[in-house]
Amino acid sequence: MSVSPLAISRPWNVAVLFGGPSAEREVSLDSGREIAAALERRGHQVTAIDPGPTEFEAQATLRHADWKQFDGVFIALHGTFGEDGTVQRFLDAAGVPYTGSDAESSRIAFSKSAAKERFDAEGIATPAYVLVNASDPRSRAAFHAAQLGYPIVVKPDAQGSSLGVSIVRWPDELPAALEKCFALGPFGLLERYVAGTEWTVGFLGPRALPPMCVSTDHDFLDFDAKYRDESTSVSFDGQVSREVVAGIRATASRACRALDATGACRVDLRVDEQGVAWLLEVNTLPGFTSHSAVPTAAARIGIDFDELCEQVLAMSLTQRAKRHAA
Repeated sequence: MSVSPLAISRPWNVAVLFGGPSAEREVSLDSGREIAAALERRGHQVTAIDPGPTEFEAQATLRHADWKQFDGVFIALHGTFGEDGTVQRFLDAAGVPYTGSDAESSRIAFSKSAAKERFDAEGIATPAYVLVNASDPRSRAAFHAAQLGYPIVVKPDAQGSSLGVSIVRWPDELPAALEKCFALGPFGLLERYVAGTEWTVGFLGPRALPPMCVSTDHDFLDFDAKYRDESTSVSFDGQVSREVVAGIRATASRACRALDATGACRVDLRVDEQGVAWLLEVNTLPGFTSHSAVPTAAARIGIDFDELCEQVLAMSLTQRAKRHAA
């Protein structure tokens, strides 16, 4: 039985979860404020909920909230607690629909190594990597870095917004990069560096938005380049052929299917000098300010920010209605 979002009673009573205890708290606060304002402009009743800056506070907030009063929850939490399946498990237990992927898909996507295992199993091109632990002898990381071949990328296994990421071009740069990585968690990845251009593809459910090429004056798209540097720019052709763009879109779509990612998500890739798209990661709760990648791509096809936020929420309500109608 087909259920249209328009058939669902509205206006909606919505909770927007934002802030939270992760290293991406400030970015999440920005996303949540803009989402809440957009939904209010669309006529919905919105309650903005910041679970708190510590894990203890966040867990307590979720346990004591009256979720039954809400038609749905728009999750604008980034990083740990929000993207790793934790909040999704709470909301599943409360029986309230929420935006984004389910708890298991979120958990796998947030762990870069777990996601790469899925990509490898599906034959999706992703840079070679080695998982390392903070307790490992540093000689092990040095050995594997040499095997991968410099330059390499060192990144935390479970973080977003490029936090803790370094490009290591020479062996003497590796120790500092490892310390930076392990400051944010016990596991990290050594990953082969792909020379080329940075691309991102947003999705609304199964629908791919126009792929975007992201340019920056930084060595890579780090935190500052993403959120602070006004010189970072995007283009929708990247001066590549239609065939290359089609390959980017196809790889991104396969990545979402491999992780069973739903709702609004974003896929990040590198395209090498031969035009081959290499999958980096799938972000199941991407940034949601008017300048973020997914809203920018949606605007390209005529979906403004307010409508986009409503569409994303409508997808979660529609999924619940379909389950109840089945």
